[in-house]
Amino acid sequence: MHSKNLGIKNTRKIKVRKVQTLKEFKRLKKFFPQAQKVVLDEGPLKAKLMFVGEAPGKNEDLQGRPFVGRAGRFLDKILEQVGINRKKAFITSVVKFLPAKRTPNKKEIALCLPYTLKQIKAIKPKVICLLGNVALNALLSKKMRISKVHGKKFIKEGIIYFPTFHPAAAMRNKEMARLMKRDLRKLKFVL
Repeated sequence: MHSKNLGIKNTRKIKVRKVQTLKEFKRLKKFFPQAQKVVLDEGPLKAKLMFVGEAPGKNEDLQGRPFVGRAGRFLDKILEQVGINRKKAFITSVVKFLPAKRTPNKKEIALCLPYTLKQIKAIKPKVICLLGNVALNALLSKKMRISKVHGKKFIKEGIIYFPTFHPAAAMRNKEMARLMKRDLRKLKFVL
């Protein structure tokens, strides 16, 4: 966890919490032998908007930062087109390590989900944009499919959840990319 990336001021309380978090992730790392680094999050701690993806890819694993690979650049491009500033958003993933396979399995999700829930509690965003089925199913409902609920608002525990397609899927499918862009335009007005 990089203080610089998180915008954390070096207070004693934050340092203690950071050390505890790093110890927790050292323990979890054994379940992800293919991972190089833990990929936690990036963005302001008082962000109104939080993006939650599924898991880091190879580039994220190498850099230890979320959404810095091709899918991240695609997301940045769409955010810029619709007028959402990524630097003002908090961004993370449900799974904090490179998963064994492309899509994280139930065990990998279960191991990391408690930390994602802690992030949500700490950030207290107004809106959480769920990027893809993994985030949707982990944080909102296992019964929902992104293709059916993208671009719609759901309220849970006082937070607006706004699902859309994962950028890795949308960059491979023009129609999905068009729908994702439309969804994110709607999201801007929810903020």
